[in-house]
Amino acid sequence: MNFRRHKKFVSVPLFSTSDIAFLLLIFIMLVSLINYRVEVNIDFPEADMALRTTAEKNLEVWIDINGAIYLDGYPSDRLALERKITQLYTSAPDTRVHIIADKNITYEKINSVLEIMQILQYRVVSFVVKSNE
Repeated sequence: MNFRRHKKFVSVPLFSTSDIAFLLLIFIMLVSLINYRVEVNIDFPEADMALRTTAEKNLEVWIDINGAIYLDGYPSDRLALERKITQLYTSAPDTRVHIIADKNITYEKINSVLEIMQILQYRVVSFVVKSNE
């Protein structure tokens, strides 16, 4: 028996690699623009005059109508809030803490968060309100 070996030239088509690279680039750009901010459903208090803050990095402390505390939208407690603020004070002391509380909440529930700020002597704090304008 006579077996012959045929040499076949195998090539990988590279014509579409630029298209794939372009699509990957678009995908990465779109994913990087997604806002991963988690919000708690609250009724914002209103104010006649509000100042806008321009800090890029903020810590958001949400307090809902029941007095539950959320750090950046995720459920938390007073101890975790104290740890986070202590960590912020040592790593980035200019980070602004935004307190976002429901307008129908009692002052004592907001005061419990403010007591933590006072004990830790954290002074870069803002109350978030909805402007009437």
